[in-house]
Amino acid sequence: MPNPWQQFFDSHAEFYDENLFTKHTSAEIDFFLSIFPLVPGDSILDMGCGTGRHAIELAKRGFQVTGVDISEGMLGVARKKAKAEGVKVRWIQSDATNAISELDVEDQFDAALSLCEGGFGLIGQGESAEAHDMAILKNITAHLKPNAPFLLTALNGYQVIRQMKDEFVEAGRFDPATMVSNYEDEWDLPEGARVVQIHERLFIPPEMVKMLKEAGFRCDRVFGGTAGNWAQRPLSLDEIEVMYVCRRAQT
Repeated sequence: MPNPWQQFFDSHAEFYDENLFTKHTSAEIDFFLSIFPLVPGDSILDMGCGTGRHAIELAKRGFQVTGVDISEGMLGVARKKAKAEGVKVRWIQSDATNAISELDVEDQFDAALSLCEGGFGLIGQGESAEAHDMAILKNITAHLKPNAPFLLTALNGYQVIRQMKDEFVEAGRFDPATMVSNYEDEWDLPEGARVVQIHERLFIPPEMVKMLKEAGFRCDRVFGGTAGNWAQRPLSLDEIEVMYVCRRAQT
């Protein structure tokens, strides 16, 4: 059965870069390099790279970048953009939860990033969010050098909790025992309004920090991760994304 998120992003790919949250790419990479002083020539893995906006910006600055995404439609846009910019990026179509056959065991990157969810929380009906997101983290760990930096942004569970009401629980939209939301939502997308089936289990930061540790990372800081407002600042409870500043544990 086709992955519903793969289908969604394949159909949304040509419009993705029209979303307002995509307009801060250069500043986001500036921030990434300010907290992790990498040098041109270093290798970077972009897990859930989408249309390649971060991967291409890093390649323009002299880094060797590999971008992985489940959506061939998104990667098709990424390839066109990279060609137009005159940069080379290795693009791989793969589910972030699976072992990536195009990556050799010897492929050990100097850094990694997974931004704007990058596959996190994009689960199907009946799928375990814990197992899904842990698999993504372990795939990243497996291809990072010891002590290599990793920047993750993920949806903010606090924001969801603060939105929920008892009537949502009664209607089956939200299960407080599992933190799973299940409902139809209308998204105002660049291509027009679209009804999307939401099935997600979002994590609060202490849960994410624990998962990162179990996957082989050390989480040094937790910041707010709202697009256009990246800084070394505390997380606001109502913002959509959380930023986790990590390093692969020493072996």
